[in-house]
Amino acid sequence: MNKNTEFLETMRKDLSYWRGPFYFNRNDPRIFVKKLDPSLGYTLNFGNFFSYMLILAFIAIIWLIQQIA
Repeated sequence: MNKNTEFLETMRKDLSYWRGPFYFNRNDPRIFVKKLDPSLGYTLNFGNFFSYMLILAFIAIIWLIQQIA
């Protein structure tokens, strides 16, 4: 592991960046972050603007599919 990866992992494990099940860290550039228990998968970094864009894109795709069907 390089220093950057170790630093990102240290931030991920810091409980001050977790708000219940949500990860919110504006200093972390990742969109997807492993959950506190990595066996549970990934979550979005809600401190990253692109996470919200991803959610909006997902909603727009669902809306478009409904309009076509």
